[in-house]
Amino acid sequence: MSATDWTVEAERQLLEAAIRLAPAQGWTKRMAMAAGAACGFSPGETELLAPHGPADLAALLSRRHDAQALTILAGVDPAELKIRQRIRRAVEARLDAAAADEPATRRWAAWLSLPQNLPLGGRLAWESADVLWRWAGDVATDENHYSKRAILAGVLTTALVIRLASGRADALAYVDRRIEDVMRFEKWKATTKVRPSALVTAAAQALGRMRYR
Repeated sequence: MSATDWTVEAERQLLEAAIRLAPAQGWTKRMAMAAGAACGFSPGETELLAPHGPADLAALLSRRHDAQALTILAGVDPAELKIRQRIRRAVEARLDAAAADEPATRRWAAWLSLPQNLPLGGRLAWESADVLWRWAGDVATDENHYSKRAILAGVLTTALVIRLASGRADALAYVDRRIEDVMRFEKWKATTKVRPSALVTAAAQALGRMRYR
């Protein structure tokens, strides 16, 4: 086994152990070390695999759920769906993937909601949104590339919280409402010919005039 193969397999084992231990121990540095011990790794090996402890495991879990969502979507041809249907199916798959590890996902989500971990949570949500948009066939390279991912990252984050608190039906109802809101906004942009960047520029100019006139 090559060093790369060993690392990938060792990370998988470490994450599986963390998923088992996190519901009782929380998403903590101690849990990360206990997960390593459960896999038969020395403290040094565990530190090598996850030098940032729970942060590294949080990223591994998020990417595991991204990959599982793509597996769920493997039998779906996005080209046969309207764009709103693609995003709905993609978000549904991502929520179902996270719910498959629900006890650990609850601890993971609670840990990411701590103020010091919010930047990491934002980056992981962006990664997930990018994975889903790419599956949906998005090829935008202009400002829409970023706005689409920012919007979807926010929807994913809130939908997961609702899924964990109130169940699948409420989470998907929320997703449907947000998609409808976005579609209305896109229709408004097309009708008025106003681009978001123009709105931001106009707002900045107005603030500047009030500040310095």
